[in-house]
Amino acid sequence: MNNLDVASVDHALSTTRSVRRRIDWGRSIDPGVIEACIDIATQAPTGRDAEAWRFLVLTEDAPKRAVADLYRRATDAFLERAPEGQGPKPTVLNQAERLHEMPALILVCSEGKPMAENTAFQVAFYGSVLPAAWSLMVALRARGIGATWTTLLLMHEAETARALGIPDGVTQTLSLIHI
Repeated sequence: MNNLDVASVDHALSTTRSVRRRIDWGRSIDPGVIEACIDIATQAPTGRDAEAWRFLVLTEDAPKRAVADLYRRATDAFLERAPEGQGPKPTVLNQAERLHEMPALILVCSEGKPMAENTAFQVAFYGSVLPAAWSLMVALRARGIGATWTTLLLMHEAETARALGIPDGVTQTLSLIHI
């Protein structure tokens, strides 16, 4: 194996966080950069010897607005159910209100469905897609692009699938909101 620049790798890994502050709402992102980062993400290890991940990149207004509406509803529902003082942070609430303004939203999906009755298969299912999502966040971070990892949209998975044309048999695992 080639030696890596340990300091650079350590810096990227230790500074990749969910970014919800100091957002440049008007910043454009070159689609080629997103594509290059996804290419890197697909090199991530998988837990079930299957490269079943799929990345749905949204840059057009109508799909972003549809997702933003569903995300806002999910945030509101979470806020209603959360114990006092344990609801979403103000940065999450701000993000929910302005999500449609993000230059790109990426939904990380996986072909197939996890087996509800088998924990080992669930772990293998999600363990095969989450490393790719993390690698995507780190690749974006290395290029000065922040991202937020969120699962709130999954509260409306069926509606999201209908709005975006995600086929049956594809599981939405999380969303990366890019800034």
